[in-house]
Amino acid sequence: MSTSFNLRPYRAEDEDAAIELWRLTWQQAYPSIDFNARVAWWRERWRNELVPNAAIIVAEDPDALVGFVTIDGKGYLDQLVVSPDHWGSAIATALVDEAKRLSPGGVTLLVNKDNARAIRFYERNGFAHAGEDINPTSGRPVLKMRWG
Repeated sequence: MSTSFNLRPYRAEDEDAAIELWRLTWQQAYPSIDFNARVAWWRERWRNELVPNAAIIVAEDPDALVGFVTIDGKGYLDQLVVSPDHWGSAIATALVDEAKRLSPGGVTLLVNKDNARAIRFYERNGFAHAGEDINPTSGRPVLKMRWG
């Protein structure tokens, strides 16, 4: 695993790599779900919701895009995605730190309640539990978390 990476703003030519990374990481986290079937929906959501409404910062190593974070103007972190090959590296923390820098008044997010790895990560990075909800798209229970 390479430990050398760079953070930079998203560019339109990153779209295919970002969508594939999103699919790959969710497939790794939830192997029982067919995320290939969701790629068209993700691409539409990426283009119509995330790109126009959020700052997107990508992490790249010398060979590929290895992560990204989205943070909107209200401080909502919609996606934090890091390649499974880089789980446990400094990339996720660097991306969350960038989201905090872009939203110094606070960051909120929803995380699946059954994603213990992600919950522990956010707790280690200063996020507190701020309630529970149900994801309207998946129907899965989620935790609301907040930093700041």
